[in-house]
Amino acid sequence: MPDFEFFLQQLSNGLTRGSIYALIALGYTMVYGVMKLINFAHGELFALGAYLGYTLLVVFGLGGSLGPPLAIGLSIIMVVGLVSLAGYLLERVAYRPLRSSDRLAAVVSALGASIFLQNAIMLQWGAQYRAFGADLLPNVVFHIGGFNLPLVRVLVFVAAVAVMAALHVFVHRTRLGLAIRAAAIDQGAAKLMGVDVQKVIILVFIIGPALGGLAGLLVGVYYGQINFNMGQLYGLKAFTAAIVGGIGNITGAMVGGLLLGLLEALGEGYISVIWKDAITFLVLILILVFRPTGLLKERVAEKL
Repeated sequence: MPDFEFFLQQLSNGLTRGSIYALIALGYTMVYGVMKLINFAHGELFALGAYLGYTLLVVFGLGGSLGPPLAIGLSIIMVVGLVSLAGYLLERVAYRPLRSSDRLAAVVSALGASIFLQNAIMLQWGAQYRAFGADLLPNVVFHIGGFNLPLVRVLVFVAAVAVMAALHVFVHRTRLGLAIRAAAIDQGAAKLMGVDVQKVIILVFIIGPALGGLAGLLVGVYYGQINFNMGQLYGLKAFTAAIVGGIGNITGAMVGGLLLGLLEALGEGYISVIWKDAITFLVLILILVFRPTGLLKERVAEKL
């Protein structure tokens, strides 16, 4: 029985971690689906969301003055809005001037934006770790037999899944979602059908960073501490999740993120913590070698 309880513990940890990876991976997928471009600065937008959450909840003390639930809710709204604005500015400054250039120029610009944002975060908040504090959420633990399930893990997973479900409905059941899918299939044809492709591009550069910023805030609340270069590793893992699921495929990004989180958690529990990152990138190599289109295949022209 203890072995089964340990498995459940790792399973819940993996699902929570995987839901965060999935949120970040969706940002990659949204941008790639329309522009066929990997936004390498997306990981730093995720880190920016974490630091903005830290500033609101700890530096400004919203957690103490408003109470944890209201403070976190207000922080989510403000973080999502501010990181969305950063995403718009990134598109306006780093990508739009290169729209007619070859793809390599946009990739170099993305890498430059990533380095700039990472160093800007370090200069603004410092290179040391920043702690969120332990009193943001009640320290409630559900005891199910010998299996312990912290409330914060449940809340993070539920919030991430709810956002992913809302995004799926938005893309597949609304007029704006239809415009995104049309631009992803063929921008020229979409323009002939009356779709404002420029507005669609702006929209995906707002939605994608918003998801990354939310994931950053969730990581800060869940793990309790952040550092300025966290976006690099989380960005790589989320990119791996997008590749695993099928780049450009919204459902694939969700599946890839959850699967990657589970593999990491089970690898930590049954192999070793030091192999956690190696397992992640081994999965990426295997997928690229044996199924380069991902588990659910790259379905840009069909689904996004």
